[in-house]
Amino acid sequence: MTSTATRPRGARARAAIAAKTLRTDRWWFAPLITVVGLSAWVIYATVRVFMHRYYWVEDFHYLTPFYSPCVTDRCVEGSAHVGTYLPSWWIIPDAAFTLPFLLLFRLTCYYYRKAYYRSFWLSPPACAVPDGHKSYGGETRFPLLGQNLHRYFFYAAAIISIINTYDAVYAFHSPKGFGFGLGNLILIGNVVMLWAYTISCHSCRHIMGGRLKHFSKHPVRYKAWTFISWLNVRHMQLAWITLGTLALTDFYVMAVAAGWFNDLRFIN
Repeated sequence: MTSTATRPRGARARAAIAAKTLRTDRWWFAPLITVVGLSAWVIYATVRVFMHRYYWVEDFHYLTPFYSPCVTDRCVEGSAHVGTYLPSWWIIPDAAFTLPFLLLFRLTCYYYRKAYYRSFWLSPPACAVPDGHKSYGGETRFPLLGQNLHRYFFYAAAIISIINTYDAVYAFHSPKGFGFGLGNLILIGNVVMLWAYTISCHSCRHIMGGRLKHFSKHPVRYKAWTFISWLNVRHMQLAWITLGTLALTDFYVMAVAAGWFNDLRFIN
């Protein structure tokens, strides 16, 4: 508390306000929607990852991103493009080589950190609303200290995006030759959105131009940095869009694989 001796001349004591916040708008709505949206996606993804079925359509070479690459000896014929190296224990995801890195990439993402800090941890839930915790230590202790590894998870995510791109291109070559259907459009659309989200990452923007002192000496990197900066402004929207495209892609492949409906084919 500022004493009379140190208080600036003419300054008044801070008003004693009993209310936790003077905000009268629905400040709680955004954190609530975030909790509902992220929880629904996590539940759906968890169920699908451990379902161990309906992830591969042999007729059109559709492979859901949740099972790419398929590396357990449980993988159905044709779905394992890089070999099977892990046993078929139910707790092991079929895409065990990629899913942990994708999870860590999203968990340490600057936007997702903001989202779950405000919604799940209430730290703080909104501007001008008190923190839900008595103390705040930032990201200086375990396990939050691991948030600093985000850049390295970005490298893994970029490699996985290449794998997803391969899957989308491979799906144009069915056992009957070149083919093109609605599933191909969904796979390609998902890959485009995943690339946009991945390269719009703050770490990617820093890698591309963060250490440059003279952009004029690096025109190609400057152009790339400019484009990534344009995407970076939309990083939050892309984070949510890719959750939607991932769920849509997985559900479509599951539905076709389960025989709920047929793929809409345009060619072959």
